[in-house]
Amino acid sequence: MVHSKGKKAIILGGSSGIGLETSRLLAENGAEVIVGSRRGALDEPMPGIQAESVDVLDREALKEFFARHGQIDYLVNAATGGQRAVGPFLEMDFEGFQGSFAKLWGYANSIHIGARHVNSNGSIVLVSGYPARRFKPGYIAISTVGNAVEGFVRGMAHELKPVRINAVAPGLIDTPMFLQEGHHREIFLSESTRNHLIPRAGKPHEVAKAILFALENDFVTGTTIDVDGGALIH
Repeated sequence: MVHSKGKKAIILGGSSGIGLETSRLLAENGAEVIVGSRRGALDEPMPGIQAESVDVLDREALKEFFARHGQIDYLVNAATGGQRAVGPFLEMDFEGFQGSFAKLWGYANSIHIGARHVNSNGSIVLVSGYPARRFKPGYIAISTVGNAVEGFVRGMAHELKPVRINAVAPGLIDTPMFLQEGHHREIFLSESTRNHLIPRAGKPHEVAKAILFALENDFVTGTTIDVDGGALIH
């Protein structure tokens, strides 16, 4: 029996990339899926998935969104929140550094508002990323936000129990987040991962499978699951 069958899930940031693949996988396994994202509609309709427009940084809109959908079993937030600043910290536009934390505020909003709608045997997953524990020059903003997300999950596991909460930390994943196209995209992904133990970019569905595991496994909470092709240990 599929554990997700008959479950009701809200996926924030679910209209593209990892969020979309998570939505698709849950729907294929029999869950009722509501996608919330700033863009709203999906590129093409999918059976079992309802898409709506909502901004995780708009608390009033988020309250109305959760109230409209009532009790749920699963909550996933894969929304990026906005732009991510890159570059040396001492040379960085400080507003850019602060703006990178929009991801954390979006996650905090979704838990502060949405957790009360999650059934007592339900589960929550937030998406972090391998820079939280693999530090590279110029990525201090992304690393710091990732650290905050993973620390938030560990702390909230105590406060939310018996509801479970976990993080999934992808490596470099081939998603629309990277704007390069064609040959330039292939070169970028290849060069960025050539020293990883699995020397290629990951696929969104590979991360979605880890999210599904975290949602369904009743003995996992307060932890981070890495899906990074060995990026952390190369």
